[in-house]
Amino acid sequence: MDLTYTEEEEAFRAGLREWLVVSLPKLPSRPDPLDWSARRAYDTAWQRMLYDAGYAGLHWPEAAGGRGATPTQHLIYLEETEKAGAPYVGANFVGLLHAGPTIAAEGTPEQRARWLPPVLRGDEIWCQGFSEPDAGSDLASLRTKAVRDGDDYVVTGSKIWTSHAEVADWCELLVRTEPMGEAVPKHRGITWLAMPMDAPGVTVRPLRTLAGSAEFAEVFLDEVRVPVANRVGAENDGWRVTMVTLSFERGTAFVGEVVACRRTLAELAAAAKENGSWDDSGIRRQLGLLNAEFTALWRLTQWNVSESQRVGGVPGVGGSVFKLRYSHARQELYDTAARVLGPDSLDLDREWTLDRLSSLSYTIAAGTSQIQRNIVAERILGLPKGR
Repeated sequence: MDLTYTEEEEAFRAGLREWLVVSLPKLPSRPDPLDWSARRAYDTAWQRMLYDAGYAGLHWPEAAGGRGATPTQHLIYLEETEKAGAPYVGANFVGLLHAGPTIAAEGTPEQRARWLPPVLRGDEIWCQGFSEPDAGSDLASLRTKAVRDGDDYVVTGSKIWTSHAEVADWCELLVRTEPMGEAVPKHRGITWLAMPMDAPGVTVRPLRTLAGSAEFAEVFLDEVRVPVANRVGAENDGWRVTMVTLSFERGTAFVGEVVACRRTLAELAAAAKENGSWDDSGIRRQLGLLNAEFTALWRLTQWNVSESQRVGGVPGVGGSVFKLRYSHARQELYDTAARVLGPDSLDLDREWTLDRLSSLSYTIAAGTSQIQRNIVAERILGLPKGR
């Protein structure tokens, strides 16, 4: 196997580096992380710069408005933008990494033409309306209902942990179009809708996290009318469409963060040498283990991205292996950061302190570790389902 880069790939890297050197100084100062309106403006401005330069949706298929780049070019892009300190997707997260790829894979030509270009340009922000107060890990138990009324669905219910709802234009929304019962398994009767967030009957109530930010919200839906034309996939086929969304969320959505964690690890080792904690053999051993861990995760990322490209762009269950291990490795990284920082790890003005607080959610977000273990056991190892 030839693992060297081709001349074309190296030319792509060189062109990207040159563009980043010229473009990044044009960005305004990063906004207050607690000001999501300002963060939306900052993130969408960066997305527009990527779009104008031809880097938006780099790995999306050309039919979806992307550039159809190879997996290697996609990974080069992630490496170079992270090394340069470029912004990540931020408020564009759901649109670029969840809803957009799902619509590209499952939407009609009309739906792709309507929703994908605004996502790539940074004109519209999406949020994710999946989880409910009584349907988090057991997502199939959701109860938000949608009743067909002519050309509309009338939606009533509530969602929780809705990412970026307070600044979103659209919501990828899961609803129940057929009630659960003995004759209807809970995985059936679910439908995937694109709901405009400015529709009458939508109420958003931000939720403040442990770190003090409010990137999540409760969303209450009181007889909200959503056009049937906004349905992605067939009625009652939403669970299958949702599995496509979740495969993107677990398989490729975190790849940029692996690069970021590797950079943090290098900074952490430098800090340990500077403050003397490097003399602690236990800390040195943990840093070495984390270096091996994130190197292996990056190799798994490369495999997952390449495999998704090979099978048509939709990641497989290997994403659950990645998500399971990455969640815990990220927590271990910031626990180690706390050991290196000592008492300074309680300083909330330090970036690593806030990152440590946010890392606590990773074993829950995008499917809990328990759910990922079940997926690995049943779909990869072929173990029987528990009763």
